[in-house]
Amino acid sequence: MRWFIKALIFGSALLATPALRAWAGPSMIPLIDMGTSTYYGFTGGLYPGGSNTIPPEHAVAGNQRAFEIKPLDENGLPDSEGKYVMLSIGMSNANQEFCGNSLDGVSCNEWTFMGQAAANSDVVSDQMVIVNGARGGGVATAWVSPSSPNYDQIRDELLAPLGLTEEQVQVVWVKVANPNPNTPLPSDNADATILLARMGSIARALRVRYPNLQLVFLSSRIYAGYATVTLNPEPYAYESGFAVKGLIEAQIDQMNGGGIDPRAGNLDYNSAAPWLAWGPYLWADGPDPRSDGLFWIPQDFETDGTHPSQSGEEKAGTLLLDFFLSSPQTACWFRSEQTCHPLFFLPLIISAETASQAPWVIIQAAAD
Repeated sequence: MRWFIKALIFGSALLATPALRAWAGPSMIPLIDMGTSTYYGFTGGLYPGGSNTIPPEHAVAGNQRAFEIKPLDENGLPDSEGKYVMLSIGMSNANQEFCGNSLDGVSCNEWTFMGQAAANSDVVSDQMVIVNGARGGGVATAWVSPSSPNYDQIRDELLAPLGLTEEQVQVVWVKVANPNPNTPLPSDNADATILLARMGSIARALRVRYPNLQLVFLSSRIYAGYATVTLNPEPYAYESGFAVKGLIEAQIDQMNGGGIDPRAGNLDYNSAAPWLAWGPYLWADGPDPRSDGLFWIPQDFETDGTHPSQSGEEKAGTLLLDFFLSSPQTACWFRSEQTCHPLFFLPLIISAETASQAPWVIIQAAAD
């Protein structure tokens, strides 16, 4: 990765960079590096138990849905000449990282995710259409209702001009936030808790708007320790990671018989919501590289210290591209010359209950 090299080249100059807040709470460690360590009692890792790996039963469900992604016609019926749409929704940061300022949702800056994907021969280019629905001002509340004007605008101003319909949207990347937060964890009314509830509503709204939606991947914010405005400084950018983690865990727990989470709401992926999982985790503690080398320096941000500059957009865009090229639930439909199959990247650990629900699992387990 480009940002792996010379992480601390700017030395003490970084430490002198002004930041909006002086955080006096516990250390903010990237979730992927926390393991079972805690932050105000919240365990690290992207998934339950401090793990960064999707639990086997949840992964199997994701694999099955990845297998279902196929070209559809405008009415949502299988058609070898049809298309499947990967869509982004979210706020200005998501827009900048996914595409950049684009009026049509497909003409993107070359260093962003969509720009890099368009130039990469490993990415499917004939049947998949990537569309940027994220936009400035697209905060969490702008997406919680299926009747939100934002969804209508995506349908009428982005999909329709391309000859596409909502019935062809099968994958969504979500990155949202609440503007101007003022209550950190561990308060019951913390911004992260409110964001979790709103993302639960967004998941259900997506299920309504896009009836053939199979997979939703979520990311939390990038670093905001250089922020000079109140839009979303630290620790709120960091704590948005616990909101995403909490939402996904709520779905996993519910599908394992744990009941509906009172904040996240009903996330049953067989009826109420799409299957949810992490996309790339984008937060690192400023100039301090995390375990995979990612770091953020002032030059990666605009003057407000909150929105990414071109180099910041490129970092996030590269993380997105690497994720979708390699994730077990994405590579088979995102990567060219790769065929989706229900056995694709099956987890090595399979419970007896899961095997009884999916006979093809037994075949694969026996073949390994």
